[in-house]
Amino acid sequence: MPLPFLTADRAFDAPADDDVALPFDDHDQWRRPYRPGPWRVAASALVLLLASFVLIAAVIIAFAGALQGAGLCFGLASLMIAAALRLLRIGAWVSRHGLRSVGFVSTSTVAWEEITGLRTVQQPVRWLGLPRTVQGQALVLVREERDPLTLLTDHNADFLARVEAFDRAADTVEAWGAEYGPVRP
Repeated sequence: MPLPFLTADRAFDAPADDDVALPFDDHDQWRRPYRPGPWRVAASALVLLLASFVLIAAVIIAFAGALQGAGLCFGLASLMIAAALRLLRIGAWVSRHGLRSVGFVSTSTVAWEEITGLRTVQQPVRWLGLPRTVQGQALVLVREERDPLTLLTDHNADFLARVEAFDRAADTVEAWGAEYGPVRP
């Protein structure tokens, strides 16, 4: 039985013998140029596990006859599932149209024409999104007359303790920028 989601991931793990920076055929779809990291996946799995317990509690409460309490539990479980799915979508997404930075509560999209630079810089970065900062690398998007936007860091939930994966993801985003936009170093 073919599993297409596994073959898509292999495009990023394949050796660069053919130097294909943009491994997908359809460049109009929004794609994340890297896999979600283990910290992000573990946090989402934990939230989904807790949501399953809340759903079981909702079923038990519904069988007991308290439909209002069961509805409240179903609503809470739905919010937890939506939060887990949103947590998995956080990151940088690319397409032919531009670059999209997806956060937990907000998303910003920048067309390639508006981007003046994409570069990896050494700077203080937040550790796992917490207020604590450490010295690390960040992929920064520079726009004209606007503040730079940090897309990826090597200490976020996708790349903590995975420096090679950060370098590969940053190079891939920069390759998309070189292909579709007037990105200047």
